Amino acid sequence: MQIFHRSTNTISRVSVFGGVLFLGLMLWLFYDLEASPYTTQQNVARDQPVQFSHAHHAGAIGIDCRYCHTSVEKAAFAGIPPTKTCMNCHSQIWAQSPYLEPVRESFRTNQSIEWTRVHDLPDFVYFNHSIHVNKGIGCETCHGRVDQMPLVRQAARLQMAWCLECHRHPERFIRPREEVFTMGYVPAADQAVLGPQLVRKYELRSRAVLESCSTCHR
Repeated sequence: MQIFHRSTNTISRVSVFGGVLFLGLMLWLFYDLEASPYTTQQNVARDQPVQFSHAHHAGAIGIDCRYCHTSVEKAAFAGIPPTKTCMNCHSQIWAQSPYLEPVRESFRTNQSIEWTRVHDLPDFVYFNHSIHVNKGIGCETCHGRVDQMPLVRQAARLQMAWCLECHRHPERFIRPREEVFTMGYVPAADQAVLGPQLVRKYELRSRAVLESCSTCHR
């Protein structure tokens, strides 16, 4: 005696394959959401208490990154310029501009401007600016063309997979130290030859060390 209808086999197969397909779709959606700007904030410009334009200062005027970010070559933190650095110019230029009143007030009261952080890594990630700069990794590699940004935005995803792309193949991204602060740097035509030479010259650690969990998670 047949208890179940013949169509039950078809329904069972469709249910099993449909379940697997649904699970795969959900995993794909989760991964896509995790890497999306909604989660990473990639390319999302942040409002600041002073609408400072890197496109004007670093691009049009050509101010070197190190003029404001003074500790980038010797410390883990690149450094946020004190108000006095701004006033070196703006005590003479645009000295009465209403846009710069927060800067003048900060200078008068000796109270730091509370900037909105753009590149904010998780607390469990260790990142040292000086190591990367001194090993030939350009500002532009991580921060993008800040010289073209009226408002700074996070150019890269800053997720672990993105970091590992460089840690696994530093020869593709490394550049001569004198070009580290150059915006719009074009890799040499012989980067495939120059890259490995610079890796040896700047004494980069082995791939095993660069990929080690303890290198970034301490």
